[in-house]
Amino acid sequence: MDGMDIMPGVWDPSFIGESQHETALNVVSGEDNSSTRCRLERIRRDIRMWKEKNNVDGHITVIWSASVERPSEAEYKSADELLEAIYDDANTDDISPSILYAAASALEGCSFVNGGSQNTLSAAMTSLFEQSYRQPDAPSTSALSKFAPYSSCPAYCLGTDFKAGQTKFKTAAVEYLRALGLSPRVIASSNHLGNNDMLNLTQKKTLDAKMRVKSDIFGPWQEDDLDHKVSVMYTPYIGDEKRDYVEYTSFGFLSSPHTMVTYTRCMDSILCVPLMVDAAIWCDYFVNHKVSPTDAARATAYLFKVPEGGAKGVDPGFFYQMQELEKVMQKASGKEDDVIAMGLSKGIISEEQANALRALSTM
Repeated sequence: MDGMDIMPGVWDPSFIGESQHETALNVVSGEDNSSTRCRLERIRRDIRMWKEKNNVDGHITVIWSASVERPSEAEYKSADELLEAIYDDANTDDISPSILYAAASALEGCSFVNGGSQNTLSAAMTSLFEQSYRQPDAPSTSALSKFAPYSSCPAYCLGTDFKAGQTKFKTAAVEYLRALGLSPRVIASSNHLGNNDMLNLTQKKTLDAKMRVKSDIFGPWQEDDLDHKVSVMYTPYIGDEKRDYVEYTSFGFLSSPHTMVTYTRCMDSILCVPLMVDAAIWCDYFVNHKVSPTDAARATAYLFKVPEGGAKGVDPGFFYQMQELEKVMQKASGKEDDVIAMGLSKGIISEEQANALRALSTM
């Protein structure tokens, strides 16, 4: 990647930790940074320029992998409200850079993946990505018309916060404990490392965003008796090699306590790269197979700590999430109603039995 041109980024120093300000040198400035609308249009131009320069004729996915932002306090009920706020140069709403990148992606017909912990995704943002909203014949009274020309191509908005390493294992471990008939009661997790990502989290405003997703990974289970605690520590000496310790305490037979401990070491910065590749490939595949936004979100829930948008409420268990992906893949390939294929994939019948049934159906 050393030979790649890195485009200046849109940023707002109030959204990231003070530790990041000194090194934020390759940033958009001047007129392009004078308002939220100007920042949005700069991102849109960068997307179009990159697409033209690289002769891209397929689907583009924009992935947010920058420093975690503090939560945005801006709330909008609809895509129109969101676009009106961005367009108004006098507006002082708390609109984060990640919201601008997501909105610009939608207007250019690109999918957007929120790999960070901040609250970029919302009902208004999801509506903006709906193809039915970005129709070419939008009325002149619509906020969308102010951003013409825009793309009406299908695109997805996915997130939030890539689930890799110890968090992915944590959900699988709890799934294992539940499968044994145990009832998890306390999950106490701590991790420490010394890379720039963790340095950014030494500020409470950005740490709050990270803790929101780390603490809510079991949210869809709605288990009030499950006490899940997470702590993170910045330790410069450790560098990028994250260390993670988790203690799982569960109730067994006659409420007898059962405790299991896991210890994980891994290179933090490289963990999410395969997930970025997955996200881009899936978005391209799903667009070409006309997969709905809700199905695309549910199929990719395994990529994120807190699946949001159309994936909200998907079971956090890794194996359940794999089943969601399998279901969408079968639907996209036209095999959803093929009972023989379903029986074969689930091991109910053998290949020989499947062939015999196929032969029988043609008689």
